[in-house]
Order: sequence, then structure tokens, then C-alpha cells
Amino acid sequence: MPDTRRDFDIAVIGGGLVGSAIAWGLARCGKRVGVLDEGDVALRASRGNFALVWVQSKGLGLPPYSAWTMRSANAWREFADALEQQTGISVAFERPGGFNLSLSEREWEARRDLLQRIQDQPGMQRFPFEMFDRERVKQAIPQIGPEVVGASYSRFDGHCNSLRLFRALNVGMQQLGATYLAEHRVEDIEHTGGEFRLTTRSGEVRAAKVVLAAGIDSVRLAPMVGLNVPVRPQRGQLIVTERTAPFLHYPMQTVRQTDEGTIMIGDSQEEVGADPSSTRDVTAVLANRAIRIFPQLATLNIVRSWGCLRVMTKDGFPIYEQSTTCPGAFNASCHSGVTLAAAHALFLAPQIAEGQLSPQDFAPFSARRFDVRALAA
Repeated sequence: MPDTRRDFDIAVIGGGLVGSAIAWGLARCGKRVGVLDEGDVALRASRGNFALVWVQSKGLGLPPYSAWTMRSANAWREFADALEQQTGISVAFERPGGFNLSLSEREWEARRDLLQRIQDQPGMQRFPFEMFDRERVKQAIPQIGPEVVGASYSRFDGHCNSLRLFRALNVGMQQLGATYLAEHRVEDIEHTGGEFRLTTRSGEVRAAKVVLAAGIDSVRLAPMVGLNVPVRPQRGQLIVTERTAPFLHYPMQTVRQTDEGTIMIGDSQEEVGADPSSTRDVTAVLANRAIRIFPQLATLNIVRSWGCLRVMTKDGFPIYEQSTTCPGAFNASCHSGVTLAAAHALFLAPQIAEGQLSPQDFAPFSARRFDVRALAA
């Protein structure tokens, strides 16, 4: 029977991939967890993920982010196996390595220079990548079109079925005793007497600790617990085709074949505010580039296209923070909910359960990095 109590050790605000991964990890630690979710009307970033577990282009400007991403990617097999053993749901995780294809020599050179700049940063935890010419790419992926001149490749990249991941986390956390509370948009948070009282549209919830994993809505909620979460919505648009015979066995940043045979196409980055619309001009550009990479895609029917909102910070890196004025309040905001799911579940959640984030792990991701006065102090 589900736990019908409304008092918890930890309340997680947000039932998307970030909140669900943290909640599952907290429940594994033996905590009584309540997940407060807004419902289907939420501008849920999880609707728009590309299901990549991606390493190769992460960390320019913040080397610890590259290390954090790699730590998560390396833990993904353990994470996926644990979910399947517990719930019986396979998330179809594979790590064959990933490609970023170039359609011109200029693109190829720019990609090489970007990855090299990332690797050359002081304090960088270096990892190898390779730049392939056309022939090496064609050996791995014979179906590439004539305009493809080469690619970057990293053996550390992978992908999964993100819909099954979402399902496995939701089922798994409830099997471990967590309570999922739909239609519980948080209107107010009060910290008093050593506990948090959360006012929602469906009644009050009390908890000893609270985790903000509310995506864009964390901007509104953070000041209630003494935190600052400067994030904004960034639109991305996606296309999914009908199923086709398996041919693409490596994930890519803009085109990937799912384990079910459909082709996903995406990667637009649009600064249009909180507008999740799908537009013909952008989907046409995405489709055109995908066909230039793989001409055979021109024969496939599109079954769905949609827009969605990423949770973006000023510099594109996550914010992990604990409140100094409201002890027990934490924030986790990022746009890589799939890549970082393993780290959130296996590394972040246990520290939240203990009530203290390790400065060594999380100080680089504090929102204080945006405060010029704090940095100068």
C-alpha cells in the first residue's frame, strides 16, 4: 500500500528526471521521501531530452563539470543494472562511443579545436578523443552521405531509452517506499522549528529536508529557502520518425536511432522564453541537416515533432547548492538530466541524505560563481 502520510524525511520538489533520480537515490538510503510534482501542465524539461549519456564536449570553462560528467557516465552501467534488477525495466543503456559528424572541413576543424581547448584547460581531468576522417567514419557508419567529411569520436559516450528510464525511476522509488504526489504544485515554503512546511494546491506537506529539483520553477522557489537559482528556459525542438531497420549503432548529438527503431533528430537552441512551441522553420533545418548526413532518412515519415524547454544557467553548467540560512534545503538544477542521472542517484542523493554536500564535489557548482562581489571577497 502506498504511504499516505504527508510528513517526510525529505521532500523533493519536482518529479522530472532530476527529481526522480534524486528521490530514487534517497529512498535507497532508507529515507522517507515525498515527491511533489506539478502534474502534466508542468513545463517539464524531461519531455525534451535526447537520451544521450554524453561526455566528449562537456566542460569548456569549468573543468570540474567534465569530471562530474565522466563520473556519471562511468557509473551508468551500475545504475542501469540496479534499476533493472529492482524493477524489471530495462532502460536499454548502451555505451558504444559517440560521434559528432561534420559537413565541411571548417566544421571538422572547429570541432577539433573545441575538444582540444577543453582538454588543454588547467585542472582538466583529461580523457582521449579521436578525430576521424571520412573513410574512418564510413567504416563505422557506411550509410553516411557524400557531404560528411569526418567526425569527432569518444568511446565514453552512450545513450538509453529515456522513457523507460523515467518509468523505472518512478516505479523504483515507489517500490522503495517513496510517495509520489501528483498535482502538488508548491505555492510557499516555510522553514520553522527545524522543519519545512510546504503549502501546495492539495494540502500541506512537512519535511525535515527539502530538495529543489523543479527546473525553471526553482527561480521562484529558491528565495523561500535562502537560495539563488538563476536559470532560464531555452527551447529545443525534436523530430521522431517512423521505425526503420537498425542501421545507426552509435549515438550522435543531432541524430540517433532508438532501441525501438525510430530516428530522433534535434539539437536546436532557441532563446524564446517559456514557449515550448514547435515551428516549421526550425524543424525544416533539423530535418535537412539530418538528411544530408543520412540520405536514406528522406524516405521516412515523421510521426511527431515538438518543442520543449531546457533548464539553462548563465554559463550552461549545473547549480548544486545547500542553504546556509535554511539548513536542510538543497537545490539541483541542470540541463543534462539523463547524462547526470547516475551521479544524481548514486553520488548526490547520499550526500543530501546525510545533510551535507562535500565542498570538494560541489563547491565549483555553487551559484556564488555568478556573484562578482562574492568571487572578489
